[in-house]
Amino acid sequence: MSEVAIRCTGIAAILIKKLEKESKVLLLKRAGTVLPDAWCYIGGSIEDGETAWKAALREIKEETGISLPYLYVSNQYDQIYSANDNYIYMAPVFVGYVPEHQEVILNHEHSAYRWMSFAEAIETASLPGNDAVLMSVERHFAKKSPPDFLRAGKLVVAR
Repeated sequence: MSEVAIRCTGIAAILIKKLEKESKVLLLKRAGTVLPDAWCYIGGSIEDGETAWKAALREIKEETGISLPYLYVSNQYDQIYSANDNYIYMAPVFVGYVPEHQEVILNHEHSAYRWMSFAEAIETASLPGNDAVLMSVERHFAKKSPPDFLRAGKLVVAR
C-alpha cells in the first residue's frame, strides 16, 4: 500500500490592521522564483528547534519588519499537494494584530504589499484555499475578538 505523506515544515501568518474603522488584511506580492507575482499572506519555514508560532513571529519580522509580542492560533491550515514529490504540504495559520501606525518594510522576497479589505483580499489571493482561510479569519478575528486561549505563547501562571 502506498501513502501520500503529510509534511508540516512551515507556517502562514495573516496580519490585521484597523484603518478608518475597517479591518484590513495584509497581502504581499511575491518576487523571485517561489510563486512569482502571487499575492499571498506571510509564509515561511520552521527552523530546527523552533515552534511553529515562534517561526511565524520570525517570518513576520523578516518579511515585513513588523515585531509583534504574540499571535493567535487560527485553527486553519494552508495546504497544497505536490504532484512532483507526492506529498501534502500543510502549514498552521496564525493571526496577528498590527497597530494602525505600524509601517511595512518588505524584504527581497516581495515586490509590493497592500492593506486590503477582506473582500478584496479574498478576490486577490492567488492560491486556491487562501480564500477559505481568509473568510474564517475575518469571521473569527476581524468581526469579533478571539478567545484568550487561542493566544500563542501566552504565559501560564501557576496558581
